[in-house]
Amino acid sequence: MAYRIGIDARMYSARFTGIGRYNYELIHHLAAIDAENTYVIFLNEPEFSEFEIFAPNIEKVLVNAKHYSLQEQTVFLQKLLAAKLDLMHFTHFNSPLLFPGKQVVTIHDLTLSYYPGKKMTAAHYRAAYNLSIWSVTKKAAAVIAISENTKNDVISLLHVPAEKIRVVYEGAAETFTDDKRPEPIARVRSTYNLPRPFLLYAGVWRSHKNVAGLISAFALMVKEYGYEGDLVITGRPDPLYTEVPETIAQHGLEQRVHCVGLVPEEDLGVLFNAAELYVFPSFYEGFGLPALEAFAAGVPLAASNTSCLPEICGEGNALFFDPHNPKNMAEVMMRGVQDQELRTQLIERGKKRLLDFSWRKMAEETLGVYLDILRA
Repeated sequence: MAYRIGIDARMYSARFTGIGRYNYELIHHLAAIDAENTYVIFLNEPEFSEFEIFAPNIEKVLVNAKHYSLQEQTVFLQKLLAAKLDLMHFTHFNSPLLFPGKQVVTIHDLTLSYYPGKKMTAAHYRAAYNLSIWSVTKKAAAVIAISENTKNDVISLLHVPAEKIRVVYEGAAETFTDDKRPEPIARVRSTYNLPRPFLLYAGVWRSHKNVAGLISAFALMVKEYGYEGDLVITGRPDPLYTEVPETIAQHGLEQRVHCVGLVPEEDLGVLFNAAELYVFPSFYEGFGLPALEAFAAGVPLAASNTSCLPEICGEGNALFFDPHNPKNMAEVMMRGVQDQELRTQLIERGKKRLLDFSWRKMAEETLGVYLDILRA
């Protein structure tokens, strides 16, 4: 029997970083492995216009309803009901509260529960977040968690029964490969004015990402350990997080820390290949895609010893530090750039660890969740 399965892809773009990547890979790999069921993709603009139908069992529906908006509860609900779905997959916890159909939800993390940051401080935002995530996890026939760490958070904070939760790991994008050809690296170095060796951080500027802590640790590397390279920080600058430029200025590192903005994906892959070390300083993550991307690019990884990162990286495949301790971070990062034998081992082990993850495997396991619900 063929089913109509909806996917909430209102986050379907590099602008949404991790969830945007998740939606892209899920939809494309589902279409590659499943020609029987129909997938109805719900999108906002401009992604709706940019989304090209690439398989006969793909439909797209324009929603234009932002998260936490009245339109999400009304217009989106109407679109869902009109689509006559057998199952709806909410790939983020925001959903119409009154949707009565069968549903599955992916919980990527509970960052807003632990680190609300500077965008979710108003009481009405906190109330909307709590209502949304409690409602959808209670109503869902299954909850997909992207790591065991996230599963444990969902159990402890949201009191979802363990048997209702399926852990489905993510993968690394195919654009991340170990490609050390000098020409593209020289081009990217020239484009972003990076003549020296550098450490790389790629991600958003949020409290839980610990970007300011990374800069402070980098300052110790430069001033106490004599590191001669630079630090490259990608991601769209966020005016709410003034501690990033303030910490750079506080340490007098304006010439050594390069905030290059949100870079095209092809340039990001080359930046990974050009980096001496990828640094993952977060206090909290739901999965940690950049860890896999570092493994794929053949760059040694230094990461926090918190939340899901030891789980995803695995033992012996990365260097771990205490993200609350800049001195420890600096010491570990210096080991990662100075110990050549260790660097070689980390690169080899990282590539082996990467074999445990793939986006196709993620899509196959997600399809299995769908079919278990639909055939129950």
